[in-house]
Amino acid sequence: MYHNFFMSLNLKEIQAPVAQEMMEFEKKFRESMKSKVLLLDKIMTYIVKRKGKQMRPMFVFLSAGIAGNINESTHRGAALIELLHTATLVHDDVVDDAHYRRGFFSINALWKNKIAVLVGDYLLSRGLLLSIDYGDHNLLKIVSNAVREMSEGELLQMEKARRLDINEEVYYDIIRQKTASLIASCCAVGACSSGADADTIEKMRLFGEKVGMAFQIKDDLFDFGTAEIGKPLGIDIKEKKMTLPLIYALRNAPFLEKKKVIFKIKNQSHKAKKVQEVIEFVKSSGGIEYAQEIMEKYYEEALELLQSFQDSMFKNSLQNLVQFTIKRDK
Repeated sequence: MYHNFFMSLNLKEIQAPVAQEMMEFEKKFRESMKSKVLLLDKIMTYIVKRKGKQMRPMFVFLSAGIAGNINESTHRGAALIELLHTATLVHDDVVDDAHYRRGFFSINALWKNKIAVLVGDYLLSRGLLLSIDYGDHNLLKIVSNAVREMSEGELLQMEKARRLDINEEVYYDIIRQKTASLIASCCAVGACSSGADADTIEKMRLFGEKVGMAFQIKDDLFDFGTAEIGKPLGIDIKEKKMTLPLIYALRNAPFLEKKKVIFKIKNQSHKAKKVQEVIEFVKSSGGIEYAQEIMEKYYEEALELLQSFQDSMFKNSLQNLVQFTIKRDK
C-alpha cells in the first residue's frame, strides 16, 4: 500500500498535463461563486478553502484533452460540476445531520440548517445560470442527469436498507447512480466541451462510470480494514449499509448463520464487538477477495476503453488517475 506522501506526489505528476488549467480553474471557480450578500460570500470563501484533491475537475480537463481541445467551455463544465456537486454535499450534510466533512466543520454545523439549505440552493442556481448564460445546454443536460441519478441512488439505498434485502444486482444499480454517475458526467462533460462526437462522448462517459464503480467498491473494502488508513472501521455496518463483501458473504452463508448476521446488523450494530464479529464473518467467507476481483474487473474495463484513443500525455494521466483511485489508501 502506498504512503500518503507518495500518493500526493503521484497525484501532482498525474495532474501535470493540465496543471495550468487547474490553476486557472480555481480562480474562475471562485469568481463563479461570488455574491454581493456578505454572509453568502463568507460561506463561499469557506467552501473554496476546504476543497479536497480536485479530482472531478481533473477528470473533466484530462477527458477534454484526450478527446479534443481544452477551451473555455471545458472550464465552465468543470465549474458546473463543482457547483452542482457542492450543492448536493451541503444538502446531504443537512439530511445526515453531519457536523464534519473531510476534517472541516460542515456548513450546517457553523451556520445552522436553514442557511445551509439556502446555500445549497444558491450553488445550484449559480450552476444553472452559468450554463444558460453561455448556452452550454448540452453540458447542463449531462450534469443534471447525474444529479438526478445521485438522488435516485440515495433514495433506493434508503428504501432497501430498511429490509437489508439488497442483492448484487440492486447494489450495482445503487453505486452506479450514487457514485459512478458523477465521475461519468465529469468525463462526458470534458469530451463534450472539447467538441467530440456523440460516440466519443459516450465512450468517455462509460469510462468514467467504470472508474466510479471500481472507486466505490474500493471504498466498501475500507470498511473491513483492508487499508492502514481510511474511514473508521465498520462504519458501513453501523449505518446498516449493504456493501459488496457483505452481500457476497450473506449470499453464500447457511440459512441460520445468515439470519444471525442480519440480526446483528439490524439490532446490535451499535456494539463494537458485534460489528467486529460481522467483519470477521465477511473476511472468513471470501467476501473481501470477491469484491477485489469485481473491482479489478471494472478497473480493467475502464483501461480498455482508453486504448482506442491516440497515445498522449492526457491518456497516460487518465490511466494513472484510474490506478490512483484503485490503489489509494484513504
